[in-house]
Amino acid sequence: MDNSPTNHPAPPPLLRRRWAEIVCAAALFVFAANSFLVISRKNFTTDEAFMIPAGYYHLTARDFRPVNEHPPLVKLLSAVPLLFLDPAAAPHERLEARFYSDPNNLYWTFWRDNRERIDELSFWARVPAVLLTVLLGALVFCYTRRLFGARAAAFAVLLFTLEPTVLAHGRVVQTDIPASLGLLLFTFALYDYLRGPSARRAAWVGAAAGLAVVTKFSMVVLAPVIVVAFVALIWRAPRRATGRGAVVAQFAVCALAALLTINAAYLFQHRPPDEGDTAIILSRIVSDPSSEGLRQWLAGAYAVVVKIIPADFLEGVGWQLTHASEGHDAGLLGRYSKHGWWYYFPVAFALKTTLPFLLLSIVGIVWAVRGFMKEGGGRWLVVLVPFVLYTALVMSSSINIGVRYYLPAFPFLCIAAGVFLDRLLRRRRPESEPRPRRALLATVVVVAAFAWMGVEAARAFPDYMTYTNQLAAGRPHWWYLSDSNVEWGDDVAELARYLKARGETQVRASLLNYIVLEDYGVGYRWAYLPPGAPTPADVRYVAIGASYLNGSINPGSLEGRLLSDEERLNLFDDYRRRTPEKIFGRSIYLYRVRD
Repeated sequence: MDNSPTNHPAPPPLLRRRWAEIVCAAALFVFAANSFLVISRKNFTTDEAFMIPAGYYHLTARDFRPVNEHPPLVKLLSAVPLLFLDPAAAPHERLEARFYSDPNNLYWTFWRDNRERIDELSFWARVPAVLLTVLLGALVFCYTRRLFGARAAAFAVLLFTLEPTVLAHGRVVQTDIPASLGLLLFTFALYDYLRGPSARRAAWVGAAAGLAVVTKFSMVVLAPVIVVAFVALIWRAPRRATGRGAVVAQFAVCALAALLTINAAYLFQHRPPDEGDTAIILSRIVSDPSSEGLRQWLAGAYAVVVKIIPADFLEGVGWQLTHASEGHDAGLLGRYSKHGWWYYFPVAFALKTTLPFLLLSIVGIVWAVRGFMKEGGGRWLVVLVPFVLYTALVMSSSINIGVRYYLPAFPFLCIAAGVFLDRLLRRRRPESEPRPRRALLATVVVVAAFAWMGVEAARAFPDYMTYTNQLAAGRPHWWYLSDSNVEWGDDVAELARYLKARGETQVRASLLNYIVLEDYGVGYRWAYLPPGAPTPADVRYVAIGASYLNGSINPGSLEGRLLSDEERLNLFDDYRRRTPEKIFGRSIYLYRVRD
């Protein structure tokens, strides 16, 4: 018997074994650090001016009426740091009167009462949004590694953290990035369940669906997806040697988990619906005013439903349906529409993403289709099905005010593109053979793509919100798109600092988030003056936001006179031809009108 010690090969160094995890951690760390730098320089966006105070009242007063047109999760998370900072806020007993007498007053008073701490409070309120985006990036890595390998996962995370659209909205207290997280979680929970149905996995599907819905109300479309999946399982149960009763029971577990998750997000609050609330909901269901009997029956049913599902959840869904039917003013390629264009999101995506990401996304999806047709299997469907369904959903939407609405599709694009880059680099030759030219070219392509994206991210810093790629170089970026694509009110503080440094305390302004100017010590009046009217003697500067230069959000009437679409779009046409003294974040144009 040989008693000599066995020579086992030494384990590979940690860097070789865990290089993909190290790359992922480093990329997400840099992303987070970059995001904190941006939020330390930019004030809150127009939507955050409402979302952050609303979240604080959600937590402290357990009142979910403020901004109930958006679900509560992201607002609650943003308010958690504020509990430790103890901001000044109206007491709960004054909340109802102040909210219903003037909804805006509630939020602007919150910031007025904390004027000296506005930067501190808004910074910490946005920290959870950054952490949530980091969590989303980590999940992109974990799921990609599980299905397609470590290198594909590392590539997917690098694409995710270098894309300006993600950098722009990964720091914002809004529903778009959280909805991306919710959709990704739901997709993989459903994938796991379908591979091996069980009550525990059904509960995870329901919890993930509930989480997605309390991040963004449009995620209610997951309900029919769940129903279709369970109906298919019930139909196929005899072939799978599974009892139909077991599948029905799992569906009940799934529904219960979703319901509990939704109620937990509303802190299990079930306020009785107001008369106005009931009227709004019924108007969405019954349009015929003569159907009084049906309306009374539905009102009774609604009073029962709100004991199970929070009234603010139902109202929020109703508000979003109303918003979708009424439309929203938007601009695209020099045109105006209230109900949007079916091709809006493909165009916005093509203009707002870096060219490497755009090309890799297209090629990645084509590669995923090829992979499914060649190999079959559910892992390709995990990428393709949610991407296709969500793309179809947003393309049918009449709300065309930002590429941010398309963010839930981005993780699947990152995964598909990461897989393509991984396959591009795979070697299919013996190690002893010299490296072929094709492999060298593939390496150059991968390095060049990431280098290009890195340069674009550095060039856009810190103005990721208004980034457009080289396809939008022929005209001002506000000609191509409007609203949060080109201006979202987060450069107002920089404008105020610039004016105050020059001794200015007044400005004529037409821009998003203009009310914040007063919190930074600059008074404002509306910028528009009738043709031929002299500029007031006490005003030297006029500030015009990019969305107002676009024209789509300009008012539809002036001094009691309705404006035509052409008049509305060209309200500030005179300033389009002027040279601004300074541009802030590519979103605010400052013009000197008097020396």
